[in-house]
Amino acid sequence: MAFLVFFFCGAAGGFLGGMGMGGGTLLIPLLTLFCGVEQAAAQGINLVSFLPMSVLALTVHAKSGLLKREKLAFMIVPAFLFSALFSFAAAFFPGETLRRAFGVFLSALALVQFSAAFRAKEGKKIP
Repeated sequence: MAFLVFFFCGAAGGFLGGMGMGGGTLLIPLLTLFCGVEQAAAQGINLVSFLPMSVLALTVHAKSGLLKREKLAFMIVPAFLFSALFSFAAAFFPGETLRRAFGVFLSALALVQFSAAFRAKEGKKIP
């Protein structure tokens, strides 16, 4: 039974990751709430699972002509550096602090997404 729960959590994370939403927005809460995984471990699992998903998604988007190759380095280098930096920093915070920080992040993301959806409905340009 536990295998199925983890399987469906991975499938949901992969589905969102493939759409560009970021599987971690769902994978981390699923792992912590339904699988009993500690927050720091869930974040680590998410980072490891992100590697194959991102390589596959990047390949598909490149073949579809959806990438601006000249801008890749400006995204990849800072993302890599800050990911490494904050991964090491997260190891020093208790799980409850990480859980709350992730909740604040998800709340802010939801507000941004709702705002963008309402602007799009009104016909305003979304940045």
